[in-house]
Amino acid sequence: MARIIVMSSLVLVLLSASYINAAEHRDLNYHTAEELKAGDEYMRSQCRLDLKHPDKKKGWPVVVWFHGGGLENGHRYYPALPDDIGVVAVGYRLHPKVDVPVFIEDAAAAVAWTVKHIADYGGDPSKVFVSGHSAGGYLTAMLGMDGKWLAKHGLNHRELAGLIPVSAQVTTHFNVKRWLGDTGAQFRPLINEYAPLYYVDKGLPPVCLITGGRDIEWKCRVEENELLAVSLKHSGNKFVEFHEMGGLDHGAVGKGATLIIPGFIQRVLKRR
Repeated sequence: MARIIVMSSLVLVLLSASYINAAEHRDLNYHTAEELKAGDEYMRSQCRLDLKHPDKKKGWPVVVWFHGGGLENGHRYYPALPDDIGVVAVGYRLHPKVDVPVFIEDAAAAVAWTVKHIADYGGDPSKVFVSGHSAGGYLTAMLGMDGKWLAKHGLNHRELAGLIPVSAQVTTHFNVKRWLGDTGAQFRPLINEYAPLYYVDKGLPPVCLITGGRDIEWKCRVEENELLAVSLKHSGNKFVEFHEMGGLDHGAVGKGATLIIPGFIQRVLKRR
């Protein structure tokens, strides 16, 4: 079930290359006009996305990408993916300026915007993949597995093309636990309504779980993701991948994962 890939620093440098044949649209609002009017200045400035996509082509797949930072830090950026894949880089509100579950609501709104508007730029709304690193992977798994977040936008989470959490916490995020008042140890696993594992079910979109090497990753992260992969498979989901990228720590796997993501997208689309 696991694939071990050892990365070199040279490969990681190459992964930082930018698109060559791409069009770009920056600073787009993804909340509705009504939501923005009712919100504050932080919402209006933070809840924006950048879109980079293949130029002069139609029907391309797109990855909605959420940055990491523990739900309290970080900023939007493009992962280095091939030119034939669109990328939506999302900014979302962060703690302590907002509390649980505002960042999940923002993530769902950004995905909803993509599904509803990507055709305007030449993309295919049936080929929307959701991904992110660390806290961004947590957001990916939450809105992709718990249907209520996208249902608020009239969408079915099961119709997403695929979920690609990268080094995501899939028990309740350690900061979410703390903000909700939990006083247990950081690595004591909690599986409540804010844990992707709580929502294991059949009929979910294809899932690709990616982690770094267990000897240097964030503690418990690889084992949690293995549990999620096995649980998804035993619940009847036939398209589940788990990749452990040996030699990469928690930070480096955010870039290393871009070697795996294009192949996963190809495998998903090939099976349609």
